Amino acid sequence: MRIIVGERIKELISDFRINQTQLAKKIGVRQDTVGAWIAGKSEPCIGFLWMIADYFDVDIDYLVGRKEYS
Repeated sequence: MRIIVGERIKELISDFRINQTQLAKKIGVRQDTVGAWIAGKSEPCIGFLWMIADYFDVDIDYLVGRKEYS
């Protein structure tokens, strides 16, 4: 299974009409950290996955590609 966290974060940022900086401030990381996740250079730890999922009101399974948006 391919983990697609960065792609999903990018889609959600676009859908919610926010930018990387706004998401970064909301979850307490730097903008370049969010950028690295989106670029696939790194992946968020489980704690940040929870924060991202809560912020966008999605399941972690959606973020990691285990299921589609519902």
